Amino acid sequence: MIADKARLKSKRRIERFTGYRLPDQAFHGTVIEAITSRINFSSLDGTHRDQILAFIQEFCRCNCRDSPFCGCPERAFAKLIVELRENGLDHKDISRHLVDTYGIEIYPADVLGFLEESVHVLEAVRDIARLEGKEETAVAAAEHIALISR
Repeated sequence: MIADKARLKSKRRIERFTGYRLPDQAFHGTVIEAITSRINFSSLDGTHRDQILAFIQEFCRCNCRDSPFCGCPERAFAKLIVELRENGLDHKDISRHLVDTYGIEIYPADVLGFLEESVHVLEAVRDIARLEGKEETAVAAAEHIALISR
């Protein structure tokens, strides 16, 4: 999954504030738990504070019983990447946006690979929906394919 390739730019700084080592993946449950409950935000500079707060607001706002280990943050991240592409950003722009807004580092090639994989999945959804007579789903999948592929 694409979320496994995402890294937090300020990971070392967060480790200093929490007092323990964190995994590299930005969406690892331990990292999410650390940034949502163990950071004194007043000790961070403005940019890092804003990025971490944006990260929490965008990806960590579910009410699941197993949060942050529920998978919702990872799904929200994947959805955001698809939405950014559908709004016209290319893979390089998406990568820059994620660093600037959320402090998430991800290679543009990883974003491109994820988008290509998403198109293949959507093509399968479209084809199966047509076979099952669910034309509305097939049309919606085709629209997403067109927006991502442009």
